[in-house]
Amino acid sequence: MAVSWRSWLANEGSKHLFLFLWLSLNVWLFWKTFLLYYRGLQYYYLHQMLGLGLCVSRASASVLNLNCCLVLLPMCRVLLAFLRGSQKVASRKTRRLIDKSKTFHVTCGVTICIFSVLHVAAHLVNALNFSENYNEDFLAINAAHYRGEDPRKLLFATVPGLTGVFMVLVLFLMCTASTYAIRISNYDIFWYTHNLFFVFYMLLMLHVSGGVLKYQTNLEEHPPGCFNPNKTLRENMTVPKAFEEPFPNHTTEPFPEDLSVPEPFVQNNFMRICSEEPKFQSHFPETWFWISGPLCLYCVERLYRYIRSNKPVTITSVINHPSNVLEVRMIKDDFQARPGQYVILHCPRVSGLESHPFTLTMCPTDTKATFGVHLKVVGDWTERFRDLLLLHSNQDTEILPIFQQRRYPKLYVDGPFGSPFEESLNYEVSLCVAGGIGVTPFASVLNTLLDGWKRYKLRRLYFIWVCRDVESFRWFADLLCMLHDKLWQENRPDYINIQLYLSQTDGIQKIIGEKYQALNSRLLIGRPRWKLLFNEIAKCNRRKTIGVFCCGPNKISKILHKLSNSSNSYGTSVLKSAPSS
Repeated sequence: MAVSWRSWLANEGSKHLFLFLWLSLNVWLFWKTFLLYYRGLQYYYLHQMLGLGLCVSRASASVLNLNCCLVLLPMCRVLLAFLRGSQKVASRKTRRLIDKSKTFHVTCGVTICIFSVLHVAAHLVNALNFSENYNEDFLAINAAHYRGEDPRKLLFATVPGLTGVFMVLVLFLMCTASTYAIRISNYDIFWYTHNLFFVFYMLLMLHVSGGVLKYQTNLEEHPPGCFNPNKTLRENMTVPKAFEEPFPNHTTEPFPEDLSVPEPFVQNNFMRICSEEPKFQSHFPETWFWISGPLCLYCVERLYRYIRSNKPVTITSVINHPSNVLEVRMIKDDFQARPGQYVILHCPRVSGLESHPFTLTMCPTDTKATFGVHLKVVGDWTERFRDLLLLHSNQDTEILPIFQQRRYPKLYVDGPFGSPFEESLNYEVSLCVAGGIGVTPFASVLNTLLDGWKRYKLRRLYFIWVCRDVESFRWFADLLCMLHDKLWQENRPDYINIQLYLSQTDGIQKIIGEKYQALNSRLLIGRPRWKLLFNEIAKCNRRKTIGVFCCGPNKISKILHKLSNSSNSYGTSVLKSAPSS
């Protein structure tokens, strides 16, 4: 399919516009600061000493200030969840930009790494120039104590230098541990090193308080490069002996009338005269203005989240599903959530510091207060958590009476937080694609529709679930069957279109049975033919807007993203949400 500019603008336009504005702001800040230190009179003597290293270091510092400010905002999850769910953000395009908050966080982080390298390189040059270009006339402007001082002393024996070294080490750990390979192989390393950001910001505040770079304050009394007759003539000029003898008296010839008198002989303005020595002063740390607001906002939010999640939940049941999937159902006072949102679980007996996000598969409603999550046992944390929950039971399902609830470990829930999948109920037609355990955000949507679908805008749902083994379908097979039967009873069998794809054929006969009869005709072998599927959906929903949501492997998400920007002959608009994997 050819790319449709209309679809591309709808899906990518606002994102690229925001990116362009952010990039323009970075370029403007860099260039503005570079010119300020290159041409600014207050930095004349400092620039003479340090050269371009001064301009590059300060320009890169301005970009770092901006991005160190912005990188915290996407992590204010409570604020983003409030904006997404409030009427303040009624525009769908704006909500879709909020869905890109994680991507923007990564973009700012990469920018911080790049300009930190540039900033460090420029300051290494500055340290060398401070040593070699020691200014004996204006001692206050020097960072070195004498000419030829070892530049390493400026790096390891001063507050800005030492804090800069530690910041580079912290940033290196955070960046390397944030790579995809480490996050997948060992999430604990990523989690612990990423929380060093607080150390990074504390070092940053100390780093900018050193006051090494100074500007001139008395520009009117001492214009840069001016002539000081009281000092310059006495120290730098020698009078020849021939001029020490008195000049002979003679009559000065008048200046020819036909020639104009030269300007320097008339006005003594060919050289600026200074009345005092230059005075230098350190800058007030501008970085504090940049980061204090977002840092305080983030700290206040973390405090609010701590208070909100300080009370443990009551675990009502634990269900051990096939293919190493555990379902935990809980109750918590005054807990409210929307379909598609996620929570962060913290179990002190598993780890005193670690917390992990899980999508809600069941949300509390007006009739029931229970909510739940499904988690895939794929790491140390989930393995320990499963062993604690199923410690006293060898059965697949453990539902304990109230007097035995103490056997469950204490579990704290932080959230809920917003996600792109909340929008799936706000389209008239939605296509939800899940891969394996990626079905969890759509399970909460299906559970909500089971309670009542008429109050939502959604009128047709295409649900596609791809799994490697047939046992995985049992996680929500009962839910799918109940929803199918409910819609048939209400004479709306076309409300949901279920397609289950099995990529491996081993044991396919296990799901065939009377209990799951409604799913037999919807179980297909192989992988979906995405192009044909998109064309069929567009044909059945002419001139409508379709929301596409995907949670699963990146390969599937990229295919859907490409097809969403393609043109079709049915006038159908396809809007792809932010992917999740």
